[in-house]
Amino acid sequence: MILEAARLEIGDLKLVVVFLAHPATAADYAALERASAGAGFEGELVAVWPDEFDRMRFFAHPERHGFLQAVGYDQLRAQINARLELK
Repeated sequence: MILEAARLEIGDLKLVVVFLAHPATAADYAALERASAGAGFEGELVAVWPDEFDRMRFFAHPERHGFLQAVGYDQLRAQINARLELK
């Protein structure tokens, strides 16, 4: 499965935002982290997806929740610049 991703660098913070079509579980997040590291992507993984009301939902480290609540899904999608293969 190939997933769209946005590799972001905000100051000294590097994020790898992966776009999903469904909610992520802890196991999904762990698999995405392994795939991201295996692809050589630097940065902390963030998984995002739209809910049934087109609101952005996410799975990320608690330190990133404020940032993710402030940005919009469309803003993040506009930054897509990579693809991540999940085996």
